[in-house]
Amino acid sequence: MLKLAVLISGGGSNLKALIEATAHPGFPAKIVCVGADTDAAGLAYATDAGIQSFVVRPADHPNRAAWGTALAAAIREHDVDLVVSAGLMRILPAGFVSEFSPGLINTHPALLPLFPGAHAVRDALAAGATETGVTVHIIDEGVDTGPVLRQATVAVRAGETEAELHERIKQQERPLLVDTVRAIADGSLDLAAAASTAASDATSTAATGTAASAPATKPAATG
Repeated sequence: MLKLAVLISGGGSNLKALIEATAHPGFPAKIVCVGADTDAAGLAYATDAGIQSFVVRPADHPNRAAWGTALAAAIREHDVDLVVSAGLMRILPAGFVSEFSPGLINTHPALLPLFPGAHAVRDALAAGATETGVTVHIIDEGVDTGPVLRQATVAVRAGETEAELHERIKQQERPLLVDTVRAIADGSLDLAAAASTAASDATSTAATGTAASAPATKPAATG
């Protein structure tokens, strides 16, 4: 049984999806703790499910590195196998990433490597993209640069707002995250192998200028 730590900053819709999934008999993972960087509304889902939770506030620490050390210590108490950033609106410090990666994953509302950063949905609309989507990836020390694990595409509708598109992306994000966690837990998706392949591809690309390999799973098209 894969033991999960889930990190959030807001309403916790991805956390809720994971709680519902892990409640089903036979799901090969369980959430052992939920952490947040603020008094996030989504912590109520953990409370209702009887899952231990904690808050580690950046303002309570002298710098990002110290905050990351404290966050890692809080997670370490629960002997977790996988850390899921499910709406944590912070860039994790390098020390934290080096401790947990590749067992550290994130969702991003775009088809990486397109539109990294905090305004991915806005950037996709501004670029006139006809499709975008959601990515689940391993967190590395860059910003949305880690190995891609799973993707799902979402067509951009004419005239829709950033909020409307983002909501449709979220509808794909939740099941994609659940499916990715299931695959990691049952062994059909090997994070260490994915990270190693990505590192080899990066080395090859740097040496030869050839394109990197495709994600572990090709995007699934949705409307």
